[in-house]
Amino acid sequence: MPRRGWAVVAAVCGGLLAVLLTLVAAEWGPLLSVDRDIATGLHRSAVVHDDWTRTNRVFSDWVWDPWTMRALLAVVTGWLLWRGRWPVALWLAATATIGTVLQQGLKAAVGRERPRWPDPVDSAHYAAFPSGHALTATLACGLLLWLLAVHSVRRLWRGLAAATAAVSVLGVGFTRVYLGVHWATDVLAGWLIGLALTAVAVLLYPYAADAAPGGTPKASEPETDTPAPGGATEGPSPRADRPYGT
Repeated sequence: MPRRGWAVVAAVCGGLLAVLLTLVAAEWGPLLSVDRDIATGLHRSAVVHDDWTRTNRVFSDWVWDPWTMRALLAVVTGWLLWRGRWPVALWLAATATIGTVLQQGLKAAVGRERPRWPDPVDSAHYAAFPSGHALTATLACGLLLWLLAVHSVRRLWRGLAAATAAVSVLGVGFTRVYLGVHWATDVLAGWLIGLALTAVAVLLYPYAADAAPGGTPKASEPETDTPAPGGATEGPSPRADRPYGT
């Protein structure tokens, strides 16, 4: 995606988040009604289907838990430091930290209560909006997919990683509402924040890549075996440290 595309993603997600935040803070009736209907329907299913509920708890509390996502980012940050790419490692760590600070700040500012049930199947503490699980999973997956792209990892592995990321981001959002610890709009807000932060981080990435010793490999381009017209040789390749022409 070109640089302008990432800027559009950041702007659109930011605008949608602003609208959603305003409606939630104002306790707009139609939105709250939709939230209650979704939460009530899923909670009824969770109470009845014990095995499926336990499976959701394992994925929510362990596989897609924010600390699991942060640990994964910490491992990648350590690998980048080991490779001597400290500016990119700093870029990754700073983005993850900003995501956590923004999440906690919004929770404190909005102060939205979580769903309450007479027969809960799970529990969670602190304010509900936005979902930290959804935000952290979206941001972590987005950043890691970008790093795979700029390091020209084989297309097959990037495809598998993208599929895993999609399942994780959508799955964690479902589990949080299914287990009755978040409203659907909490999850939506987490997705929007995570995607917006990812887009902003991608826009800032070239500055970290420029500062990194040796530059960063360019994201893979479609390959072709077609020779240049008239047997002419190709011109100089674009800067390797500016993925997708950024």
